[in-house]
Amino acid sequence: MNNMYFTEEHQLFRQSLQDFLKKEVVPHIDKWEETGTVERFIWKKFGEMGFFGLAYPEEYGGLNLDLFYTVILLEELQKINSGGFAANIWAHTYLAMTHVNKEGSHEIKEKYLTASITGDKIGCLCITEPFGGSDVAGMRTTAIKKGDTYVLNGSKTFITNGVYSDYLVVAAKTDPDAGHNGMSMFIMDRDTPGISATKLDKLGWRASDTAEIAFDNVTIPASNLMGEEGKGFPYIMQHFALERLIMGINAHARADYALEYARQYMSERTAFGKTIDKFQALRHSFVDLYADMDMCREYNYSVANRLNKGEYVVKEATISKLKSTKMADDVAYQCMQFLGGYGYMEEYPMARLLRDSRLGPIGGGTSEILREILAKMVIDKKEYKPAAK
Repeated sequence: MNNMYFTEEHQLFRQSLQDFLKKEVVPHIDKWEETGTVERFIWKKFGEMGFFGLAYPEEYGGLNLDLFYTVILLEELQKINSGGFAANIWAHTYLAMTHVNKEGSHEIKEKYLTASITGDKIGCLCITEPFGGSDVAGMRTTAIKKGDTYVLNGSKTFITNGVYSDYLVVAAKTDPDAGHNGMSMFIMDRDTPGISATKLDKLGWRASDTAEIAFDNVTIPASNLMGEEGKGFPYIMQHFALERLIMGINAHARADYALEYARQYMSERTAFGKTIDKFQALRHSFVDLYADMDMCREYNYSVANRLNKGEYVVKEATISKLKSTKMADDVAYQCMQFLGGYGYMEEYPMARLLRDSRLGPIGGGTSEILREILAKMVIDKKEYKPAAK
């Protein structure tokens, strides 16, 4: 393991996390993959272990640790081979909770962040819309102020934890005529009248609940506004750096897991009198894939280190997601090939891994959109700046 970024304390944390996942999570994964529901008890156990509070202030029950503890959490979640379970955990911890922590008032943090850290409340982040996809600025959901309340109407889709979460962090247009400058962030309880969710049936990430959510005259107190009205778009853009880096880290960890499994299989599988890891074509294909994975991993660690220091790394995080998710897709595809017919069988891990990996270049901004964002930064010299808050 790279000692440039990981201390002995990091390594001890990794070992304890591995032990926890092996004991508390792995025995249930196949059931959760089949039912599409992660049972509630595991959220509480994660909270008791402090895993939801790694990056959050001690004031609200967090541990305020450096970002490489988060890197370890993300990597180890990928190595139990359930992209859906991992998504449930990190979407709660680093999508919903990030906005609560950064934009929420003290009162909101006391109510939602504290309970999120203990695992008593599960959150989801609602940005993507049925007609918008990666076009965040094209949002149609509105939040119109009426006295000391806001009334929300519209819909969101592809929302992880969208069915079983306890609260929603929602982006909506407070000024529909102001384009991206008219967007704001809100928080609301799941049982607020007018909120409904429909579970979506997915190719992969089977253990996660993904929903389309409708808001029909949902009325919430004005105090549920998070941050400043009209600042929603820069808040979202600012946090996209972390989200994209998370998906980049997930990708290199997923690829590392696939390669290690394939390497072990190839060392045991025989053909024509020798193990298949002795055939030059397979050996050379393997090391090409390993080299690509290792380059992405080192790049991702470097970006994580800069983000940990407080740098605004939206360009670098975008590159991380773009290149790492493509690499992970290539690795999953080829590792399935290394296993031959067994790779296509559900009892082996590659079938699920291939399905789960395919979401990487789609979710959190498609690769096509990311290339255009990078083109604006690299070619057009457009500069994105962090939000004021």
